[in-house]
Amino acid sequence: MPTKWVRIWNERLPEVPLTLLGVSAAEAFDVLRGGGADAGFVRLPVDRTDLSAIPLYTETTVVVIPKDHHVAALDEVSTEDLADELVLHPLDDTLVWERLPGQPANERPATTADAVELVAAGVGVLVVPQSLARLHHRKDLTFRPVPDAPQSRVALSWPEDATTDLVEQFIGIVRGRTVNSTRGRPPAQAEPKRKRPAAGAASQRKPAAGKSSGKATGKNPRSGSGGPKGGKRGKPRRRS
Repeated sequence: MPTKWVRIWNERLPEVPLTLLGVSAAEAFDVLRGGGADAGFVRLPVDRTDLSAIPLYTETTVVVIPKDHHVAALDEVSTEDLADELVLHPLDDTLVWERLPGQPANERPATTADAVELVAAGVGVLVVPQSLARLHHRKDLTFRPVPDAPQSRVALSWPEDATTDLVEQFIGIVRGRTVNSTRGRPPAQAEPKRKRPAAGAASQRKPAAGKSSGKATGKNPRSGSGGPKGGKRGKPRRRS
């Protein structure tokens, strides 16, 4: 599921490698708290005591079945369609059921992977979030949406006290911030401060030669002559 965001990361920060670590839903929070990962895609709810989280999307729930199963002919499957099926319920199930559909198995598989193997062997069907069906995909199995089944919400989570600049970068990518966004681009290096003009130095640029600066140039701007009409002005005489 995170392929799109990894690609954008590699485009924006090619000098910083991004390594993906696959863990089960049950292990994800311990990995984050133990420093095994900077951030992770987890399933809600999240304990906000020491972890931050941003809800992202709600996953489609599907039923995993053999390709030759009779409900494989349907575009969508309801829980009523599974009433006569043996529905497996692994111990690491990420869905919260009020009542599991179908017929319960005598034992619960330890993991979702184990349950998929049983489905492939013709022992029951499995209802899971779509990403898990894709993760454990087999050529002899397929899956169909189950609209009235519980759904799983996915969030991006990270340790609250480890919100580094790189984690902020990844949050921005996941949230769809563009590269020009202030919080969506790598922090720029501070530019050197410009030197202020020394005391007494001119703070304005001098006009270029041949151009008017808007100041007096020796000519009266109204008359166009070099002085007032009536000739040159002499020195005033002193009165006795």
